[in-house]
Amino acid sequence: MTQGEKRVAIVQSNYIPWKGYFDLINTVDEFIVYDDVQYTRRDWRNRNRIRTPRGVAWLTIPVRVKGRYHQRIDETRVSDPNWAKTHWKTIQHNYAAAPHFSGYGERFEAAYRGADSDRLTDINRLFIGLICEILGIATPITSSSDYGAGGRKTERLVNLCLGAKAAEYVTGPAAKAYLDERAFRDAGIAISYIDYSGYPEYQQRLPCFEHAVTVLDLICNTGSRARSYMKTFGQRVADGGA
Repeated sequence: MTQGEKRVAIVQSNYIPWKGYFDLINTVDEFIVYDDVQYTRRDWRNRNRIRTPRGVAWLTIPVRVKGRYHQRIDETRVSDPNWAKTHWKTIQHNYAAAPHFSGYGERFEAAYRGADSDRLTDINRLFIGLICEILGIATPITSSSDYGAGGRKTERLVNLCLGAKAAEYVTGPAAKAYLDERAFRDAGIAISYIDYSGYPEYQQRLPCFEHAVTVLDLICNTGSRARSYMKTFGQRVADGGA
């Protein structure tokens, strides 16, 4: 890869994200965690979903919020020091019987034991790094605060890409609604949109398949074959099961 071929993605810090987040990381040469921007309530920043016998349930990291005042993701602090113990017990209870839980349980437990920072972004980076290791993703991960880029909205994304020496910006399909593509073109940066449609189903332990859950669900149910149920690893699913 030369400097003129570098692909970059920029996405907010999320808690144990879904598989598509990791497909995006895997398709670029640098992944920038966008964490010096506004923290959004009731969003993926501090929560994600798991499967339970009672349906899909949220795992939420309790955080302090400053009312209506501006609060960045990297300024957001955990409000309950026992959250990690509670989350791990919930995951154990709902996934212990999954076919591949035993192969990864110790690593997940160690991560929860080590999630002792009170900064939400540190916790999210810890789990994103662990999942990348499990999936074999070697993409360098940085933070937007490393660049000190100025500007607002699209202008700031362009400046981050310029700081990272990107030739191409890769983003999710929802960005089509708000990106100023001309600003990228004027800066000499191409834009491409990752396609999140058409993911194959895998054998979840519970009926009514659900894609929009944490990637932990995929790993616990499919183990070393998890990558074959994703879209950027160039692998085909051999069958419809795990």
